[in-house]
Amino acid sequence: MSIRLATPGDIPALCRLLDQLFAQETEFTPDHAAQTRGLRMIVEHPEVGEILVAEQDGGIVAMVSLLYSVSTALGAPVALLEDMVVDAANRASGFGSQLLDAAIAHARQRGCRRITLLTDSDNHAAQRFYARQGFQPSSMLPMRLLPGQ
Repeated sequence: MSIRLATPGDIPALCRLLDQLFAQETEFTPDHAAQTRGLRMIVEHPEVGEILVAEQDGGIVAMVSLLYSVSTALGAPVALLEDMVVDAANRASGFGSQLLDAAIAHARQRGCRRITLLTDSDNHAAQRFYARQGFQPSSMLPMRLLPGQ
């Protein structure tokens, strides 16, 4: 397995992975047009974020996206781990752990002092996975406003 930054040519494969992710999430549904727009915004603007992909035998088997911001509390860059998914046929292969390790190292290299992520409250497998990687629950409560809906 190799890990690299995503390119615009990877977007169709990334959409297929996001289909798997959004099919299991309660708040989202797959929408290739929206996913393509969002992925393009990230891939073409590394100041906004970056997507790391894991490849095996010439195909993308996993992805993780990092979106960048600045924390006034820390006075430093921070990252939001937005989407992480391993193809269903490749789960339990260790690809996810390797990709997450690479994403953490990448964020550190960019000077990020914190990485935040969200998981569905009932996705206990994901919560265990992230806890094994050192992530801890936060006392902060996520809240959303969806303007225009």
